[in-house]
Amino acid sequence: MITEDEKRFMLSWEHNRVRKHKWLWKLAAGLPLAVLLSLAIFVNFLSGWYTRAAMQINVDKSGILVVLVALVLIVVFVVVFSAHHKWDLNEQRYKELRAREKELK
Repeated sequence: MITEDEKRFMLSWEHNRVRKHKWLWKLAAGLPLAVLLSLAIFVNFLSGWYTRAAMQINVDKSGILVVLVALVLIVVFVVVFSAHHKWDLNEQRYKELRAREKELK
């Protein structure tokens, strides 16, 4: 027996699955988590709690550029990975519900 909540999920996923698979939607879905993570890393980096790293940055200023590039790469990875994973979970749930619905008929 498929519950009402599962039926609503199936209808909404049938309607939105193609739209949510586009890369712009993936960017919007995973961006807050990625920005929060990279912001925390950057604040930790600038806080100066690790004196050896702070000394290294004072000697060579290109280290900040390396950190910024690394943060951008972290943001891109987290955004793409989390959005793709979320889409895969919803698609798997949809297929399982679809199979259960066909089995009951």
